[in-house]
Amino acid sequence: MAEASGVNVGSGCEEKGPEELSQESARPGTTISRVKLFDTMVDTFTQKLVAAGSYQRFTDCYKCFYQLQPEMTQRIYDKFVTQLQTSIQEEISEIKAEGNLEAVLNALDVIVEGSKDCEQPAWRPSGIPEKDLRSTVVPYFLQQRDALQRRVQKQEAENRQLADAVLAGRRQVEELQLQGQARQQAWQALHREQKELVAVLREPE
Repeated sequence: MAEASGVNVGSGCEEKGPEELSQESARPGTTISRVKLFDTMVDTFTQKLVAAGSYQRFTDCYKCFYQLQPEMTQRIYDKFVTQLQTSIQEEISEIKAEGNLEAVLNALDVIVEGSKDCEQPAWRPSGIPEKDLRSTVVPYFLQQRDALQRRVQKQEAENRQLADAVLAGRRQVEELQLQGQARQQAWQALHREQKELVAVLREPE
């Protein structure tokens, strides 16, 4: 049962491989997204990998165990193939998520589609390396300079806010200190008055 399914998976008769998709994308009026092409390549790789490790080869490697427990060998092989496919899909999903691959490939598709309607000729080197390098590097450095200036302005604004917060905190501390001193002076005056009152009350009649 598993051997037959392994053969069907490896045959690639139902799903189209990356070569067929690339040929379809080359036909007029048909476009295949790079994300779909990438997924098809991964699926084709997985199918060929499973077909390479067919049930027949699996039983050949564990012939003694297969002869003793054929049903158990079948279940082990099925679970192994399922876990292998799941593991590959999870790894590919992590790679796509970490590299933001779908967004990059979709952006590339948009660039390619947009360039089809562009009537201006594509960039070509002028034959003067200095001029070509300047035309490529200068816009990049100007963009980096603008980005750094915006970052500096943002940092300066944050620094001003922090400085204002520190000054406000200092003013609050000073006010608390003045209030504490006033309370201390009032308490000392009250204490003196109490002592004077006690002294007056203790004077002999």
